[in-house]
Order: sequence, then C-alpha cells, then structure tokens
Amino acid sequence: MADRDTDILLIGGGVASANAAAVLREEGFDGSILLVGRELDPPYHRPPASKGYLQGRESKADALVHPDGWWEEQRVELKTRTSVMAVDAQQRTATLQSKDNVAFGQALVATGAMVRRLQVDGVQLDGIHYLRALGNADALRGDVEEAERVVCVGGSYIGSEVAASLTELGKRVTILMQERHPLERQFGARAGARFRAILEKHGIEIVGDDEVARFEAATPGVCDQGRVARVLTKGGRALECDAVVCGVGAQPDVMLARRSGLELGELGGVRCDSRLRSVSAEHVFAAGDICEYDSVVHGRVMRIEHEDVAMAQGATAARNMLGADVAHDVVPYFFSDLSDWAGIEYVGPALAWDEEVVRGNIESGPFAVWYLEGGRVRGVLSVDGAADLDRARELIAAGEPVGAAGVPGD
Repeated sequence: MADRDTDILLIGGGVASANAAAVLREEGFDGSILLVGRELDPPYHRPPASKGYLQGRESKADALVHPDGWWEEQRVELKTRTSVMAVDAQQRTATLQSKDNVAFGQALVATGAMVRRLQVDGVQLDGIHYLRALGNADALRGDVEEAERVVCVGGSYIGSEVAASLTELGKRVTILMQERHPLERQFGARAGARFRAILEKHGIEIVGDDEVARFEAATPGVCDQGRVARVLTKGGRALECDAVVCGVGAQPDVMLARRSGLELGELGGVRCDSRLRSVSAEHVFAAGDICEYDSVVHGRVMRIEHEDVAMAQGATAARNMLGADVAHDVVPYFFSDLSDWAGIEYVGPALAWDEEVVRGNIESGPFAVWYLEGGRVRGVLSVDGAADLDRARELIAAGEPVGAAGVPGD
C-alpha cells in the first residue's frame, strides 16, 4: 500500500527534471507533479560552478533554473535532500529515503552523473578538488584564496574553464593533460592548438602528452597525509602547487536504475527508445547524462553528457508523457567559454570525421570548423559567433552529402 501518490514523479534534482516540470505545465498538464532529488538546493545550472559562481561574480540565486516562487506557483512539489532508494516499474511505486512509498502514473529518471576520480597515490591529500556542484565551487574558492599556484588535471571543458576562471582571480595555473592541446579530443588538433594559444597568451602553462603519477605533500615521498604540494607526472615532471582541481570526466549515476532492474545499455546508461522511454518499463522515461537512446539524428545509439542536452531531453520526455509520441530529434548543442577570451558553441557531436573545413581565421580571429564524414556534416564548432548554427543544425539533421563546397562561409 502506497503512502501517497502522484501523477508524475521526476527523479533527480537537475535541469532535466526542472525543465520537464516546466514543459508539463506549459503543455497544459493539470495533474500532480513531484520532483525528488538528493541535491541540497533546488535545480540549478552547473556551468556557473566553473565560471561566474566560482569567481564570485554570480550568486546561487542567479544559477537557479526556476526562481524560488516558481515551484509553488506551478503546483510542483519539490523535495530536495531526499534520495529515491528504489523504483518498482511494474507496480509503479518508488521508495524514498524517508521510507515513504509513492505510487506514480509515469516517472522520469534523471539522476545525472558522478565525477570520475583519479586512482593514484596521494588522492586523499588536502587541497585536491573535484568540481561538479556549486558546493564544490564554494570549497574550491575558499581553499584557493591564499593559493598562488594551482594545477588543473584534464584538458577538457572543466580543466580549461577552471584554469581560465582561476587565472582571472590572479592564480598561476598549469593544465596537465594526456592530449597535446586543450579540448583536442572534442574538436581536433587544429582547433585545440588555437585554444592552447589563447590560454597560453593569458599566462596558463600547458603540459600536454603527460598524466598524473601521484600527488605529494611538502615532504618528498609523503602521499598519505598533509596538503598537496606537487603533482608528479608519468613523464618525470614535478609541478609545484598549492591546490589541484581534477576534471577527468564523469560517469552516469545508474545506481538507482540498476537497483530497480531498468535495462542498461552498452554505453552505461538507461537503455531507451527514440522517445526516451525505457525499453524495460513502459511508464518510465530517462533524460540527461544517464539516458542512452536511439538517436534519429545520429542514426545510432547515443548517450550525451551536457546540460543543454539534458534540458532538451527533459522537454521531449515530458511531451511523450502527455501522449505526443515523438522521437527526440533535437540536434545537440553545447557551449563553453574561456573567460571572455573565447566563446565556444558546438552542434553535433561529431563522433568521427574524415575532413575538417575551416571558416574564418583559426590563427587569430573568430573561426568555425565544420566536421565532415563522407561529405556529410556531423558537427560544427563556432568560436566567437563565426558559424551559422541554425544552418549547421539543418545540415546535420538532413544527413545528406554536401562536401566542402557546400559548407557555408567564405
């Protein structure tokens, strides 16, 4: 016997659930909605954690998806600091951390991702940070107030964004990464070389083609107590530091899904069809970092980790809960920025490509890179507004060969 019931249960306190709630109301749904998340705060945007919020230029209120009064106005019940322990998809019930049993009509599972942690000696030393939530940004900002030197481990979005933000705060920053150039894995060597030049121009040291061997405290050889003082690399370098920020990826948080018997896919997420409906539970949808779905845009199974993707998937799931029965056909959009030094937008993603078509000045000005595979546009990088992203989306969705001659621009 359930302790209570709700028409729609949104599991996870991130942007996917928050946007799903908004779209449900916008589409005229008048039933009950319960959003349950273990996060301490109402749903908020995560990019400020490595940018404006980290620098102290933005407040927590600025980062919220919806203002405080929105939840009550829209009659969406919000339960923060509460975990869902299990879901019985057949009985359509969920057990909360409080032991309450909630019956639901339909559910969205959007539990997000967890940071991937390094497994090397010295990881327990003080001063080593991972950045996922605003609370992590609070801890990092307080910890580096008196710091002079910071090492950012990882050359992807988090490492590059944090390096730029901390440099603006007056810190001497080194990026240590396995690839040669920052953001090279996402955008290729040519674009990566430009991003490297931008970061180096602002005083950031780049150490590429290397990785962490271990962390040490001030006393050489001590890795088990005290505060981190240097990063030793497999290439034989010793990078002195007062703090470390690790941005080495994330992994989908499917613990609840696994406990609940939802089918998982080869990419590690909850296996869904093109409508974002779980293949193992008719009344359960997934969105965000844990959603592994049949993409009609890419023609293959995809699992994409990015906030804008989570927002869009939350909207599609909400509409399908209301009977729309539509495939998720939104071309994924990504954004980042390196302080105000470079504004990065990207549609795709291009999982593979055999040709790069550059438009603009990749050496020193705004530029775009069009990623083609077999003459078809698979992704487009636009820096400082250099590409027509609406046209890029059209070409990606069409999937027709255009070749380099068909790429817009000069």
